[in-house]
Amino acid sequence: MIGAVVTLVLAAGLLWGPLFGGETRPHGQVRISTGVASGVYARYGQLLSGQLERDSPGLELVPRPSQGSVENIERLVAGEADFAIATADAIAAYIAAHGEGAERLRACARLYDDYIQLVVPADSPVESVADLRGLRVGVGQDASGVQPAARELLAAGGLDMAEDVEAVREGIDTMPRMLEAGRLDAFFWSGGLPTSAIERLADYSDIRLVPLGNLMDPLVAGGRQNAYYRSAVLPPDAYPEMGSDSVVDTVAVANLLVTTDAVDDAVVEQMTRSVINGRDRIGLEVHAAQRVDLRTAIYTQPLDLADGARAYYRSAKS
Repeated sequence: MIGAVVTLVLAAGLLWGPLFGGETRPHGQVRISTGVASGVYARYGQLLSGQLERDSPGLELVPRPSQGSVENIERLVAGEADFAIATADAIAAYIAAHGEGAERLRACARLYDDYIQLVVPADSPVESVADLRGLRVGVGQDASGVQPAARELLAAGGLDMAEDVEAVREGIDTMPRMLEAGRLDAFFWSGGLPTSAIERLADYSDIRLVPLGNLMDPLVAGGRQNAYYRSAVLPPDAYPEMGSDSVVDTVAVANLLVTTDAVDDAVVEQMTRSVINGRDRIGLEVHAAQRVDLRTAIYTQPLDLADGARAYYRSAKS
């Protein structure tokens, strides 16, 4: 009888020892706010959840769909999410507007760039943003990251979103179908390459992308948050379904994995580790994720790194 008790006590010590001494592992459920179902944010969040499960079985990452960057930031500061993906310009705009809880935002990693894409039918007369005057233009949902970018790009092209175009506030889940049905003349999208909804649209409809690169100078002059845009090119193989052999000059902005100072440092450290560990695996399905790199992940302006993220990068370099 005594031997059986001793055996049970020893077994309990093996099972529960990590909780009371030695190295502890984070455990529990955490939430990540992503994006619309057909966008890159949502797929990245799903794949990151799988990577975290491999790296730290005690942690469960639950993706929550959203309208995009703006809603993601709002969820973080409201305590409705523990992590989120958001563009640097949306974060900078929230900080500049003295948004509630902005001082609590922290970054885990710079992820990949979003490319701003202006999609029109192949036979459209639209050759520049200025040609959108008076047209029906999809600008993204009100809490999305694409809508602020669309507003700024329209302004850089000399147009007011509220007065000079018929702004249609829909997301990437509906804008392609509306364009194909003739209910939109054009739509903006900000996302990683390729965006599956645009790929599918190009499979059954003749479309093309309008260059935006000529707007960089007036865009950057439009406000401090616009300093996070950069010139970029859309390569022909981004959407081979369009049948183009030319690059398209456009504008890109970095995506960050964001958290708050309320999230446990050990959880943040593990999340950051999984972002880097999962680059190749996630990149097989989300090609943009191949850009995640240990050397560039630390450049998370306009946010400071979270303490847990900083601890991971220090350990990775040692």
